[in-house]
Amino acid sequence: MKIAFFELRKDEEEILKRLEKEYDVEIIKTEKILTKETFDIAGGCEGISILGHSKLERNLLDRIKESGIKYISTRIIGYNHIDIDYAKKIGLKICNADYAPNGVADFTIMLMLLAIRNYKPAMWRQNVNDYSLNGLIGRELRNLTVGIIGTGKIGGTVIKSLAGFQCKILANSEYESDEIKKYAQYVDIETLYRESDIISLHLPLTDESYHMINEGSINKMKDGVILINAARGELMDIQALIKGIENQKIGALGLDVIENENGIYHMDRKSDIIQNRDMAYLRQFPNVVLTQHMAFYTDSATESMVRCGVEGLVEFKKNGTYRCEIA
Repeated sequence: MKIAFFELRKDEEEILKRLEKEYDVEIIKTEKILTKETFDIAGGCEGISILGHSKLERNLLDRIKESGIKYISTRIIGYNHIDIDYAKKIGLKICNADYAPNGVADFTIMLMLLAIRNYKPAMWRQNVNDYSLNGLIGRELRNLTVGIIGTGKIGGTVIKSLAGFQCKILANSEYESDEIKKYAQYVDIETLYRESDIISLHLPLTDESYHMINEGSINKMKDGVILINAARGELMDIQALIKGIENQKIGALGLDVIENENGIYHMDRKSDIIQNRDMAYLRQFPNVVLTQHMAFYTDSATESMVRCGVEGLVEFKKNGTYRCEIA
């Protein structure tokens, strides 16, 4: 089987070499994003694999289908960069990746701790030999109420880990879990907004969840609420976040993802003029921690993502289905 790997990262190369032998496949590798202009790289391939920067909309999906390619894998969990409904309609098979939730869960709790312990201004002060304590007093997790929205694999793992900090945990999810009920109390979203000191999102991006954190929902929260997002940037309205920080309704933000991050995160832009005023403005606040969409980025997760990228295509051809199939 011949496969085209788009958006190849350096950390994926050694893993791919092993998988080529293990699955007896030929892999064409490129760092380029899959577009109409780069599509010819996939000539003669039966499957293609992408990351999140390749936007598979109708016209490109049509071209993929017309070329004879039947199988697509995206090496990330989210798939809002693909028109899944249209892909199903024209008969393309698509799978996403799967990896253990621990890396993202650990990172989420780290963001909480950075926020409540004022790590960012403390780090700034050290860089100029200012070792004073004034203004850096923090809080302890055991004295706080943490609200978790979404109790799937990642949200559930966050809850179980948080239980060790002895904090009160509230949860809200479309589907309730008896296992999670051992550690958290399920409540309606209004109660979670009203009673939580920290709120963390663990949801996929859908039409319903888009901008669920907005000016209206923020106004329902406690004064000084801390918001954490290591899921998808578009779950939060960046304009509402800025307003909340400015008027001090929001006490702190810990964001691994941000709205309109495409074209910036996972790229070296240090010599560029970046045209994203909202991001530049938001990141200068002392109580806002931004990281570059890296909560997932561990050795074991990367191994699993690349494996799913190859294995899914091979399984589609061999058996017509795959455990991570989404279309």
